[in-house]
Order: sequence, then C-alpha cells, then structure tokens
Amino acid sequence: MPPPASYEFLTSTENGENKMSFTYASFLKENFMNFVPDNIEVTTASTRRGNKIAILYMQNNPSTKLTFLLSHGNAVDLGLMVNFMYELGTKLDVNMMCYDYSGYGVSSGRPLEKNLYADAECALDVLRTKFEVPLDRIVLYGQSIGTVPTVHLATLHRVAAVVLHSPLMSGLRVAFPRIKRNYCCDVFS
Repeated sequence: MPPPASYEFLTSTENGENKMSFTYASFLKENFMNFVPDNIEVTTASTRRGNKIAILYMQNNPSTKLTFLLSHGNAVDLGLMVNFMYELGTKLDVNMMCYDYSGYGVSSGRPLEKNLYADAECALDVLRTKFEVPLDRIVLYGQSIGTVPTVHLATLHRVAAVVLHSPLMSGLRVAFPRIKRNYCCDVFS
C-alpha cells in the first residue's frame, strides 16, 4: 500500500504556479533534503483511466541531451524521491522527471495494475508534449515496482535507454519469498 503523502502542492496566488511543500514534520528535520530545489516544476495530468497524477520535472541543465523518466518503488512518493532525483540528475548532468502512481502522494485513484500502466503512459506523454523531450532523449528508469511500468513503456516506445533498478521477478515472490516457481496467476510475472 502507498505510504502517507510526504508532500503537497501549493498554488501560488501571484502566478498560479504549483509549488511542492513537504508535509512530514519528521521528514523536514531528519531528512537529507529539507528544501525543494528551485529547478523543480510540479504539475498534474489526467490519465486515460480518469485519475489525476502528480508529476515532478527537474531541469538540471537546459542543454543536456538526456532526461530520465523515473518510476519509483512502492514504499515512496514524489516527496521522498526529491533528494534521489536531485543527486542522480546533478551527478549525471541529466534532467529528471518522476510521477506518483494513482493513490500515491496527491494523485487520485487507487493503486491498481491497470492504473500503473496508464499513469506511466500519461507521464511519458507529458514529458514528450509539455516538456518537449523526444523519445530518443528519454531514459526510462524503474526501481522495484517501478520496473513494471518501465518495461511496459519500453515495449511500446523506442527510447534512448532503459534502466531496471532491483527489478521484480514475480509479484507473488515479493509477497511470499518461499515460493520457488512462477504461477500463471502471478501479477507482473
């Protein structure tokens, strides 16, 4: 199940832009990042399944050739990914985009497999249209459960690269590690 939201989006009264604000009190005083970098743009988009997902775009270098589309693990949301995005994007000199799955953070809907695919497709569409990043400059990066929508997108689109960080072999094996084989009813197998 998704963790409680670690952030919220606040709309500026001056220009109508969304800003990210952390909501965990313990996160602010104990976390490695207690600020939201200035190079972040936050937005929402509607998926083909009718959910509204939160999206975070971090432009580290306007002239960089690559942008990573990050699909995060199941125990985090966008607020908990900001530091990772900042560090990875800065070290690799790439732009970063991450999105929350339906039911995570401030995204509406429920965390279902069908929604996961629709969320990823929506995020990729926003990256291509709103931020004008062509497919040949996009690196799909998935971590843990995020490898599922990453592989889904990779089967549909020819992108610059695909990174699978601790991918799932089997949905059942995650829940029941003693299972030694895959079953036909296994989610994500």
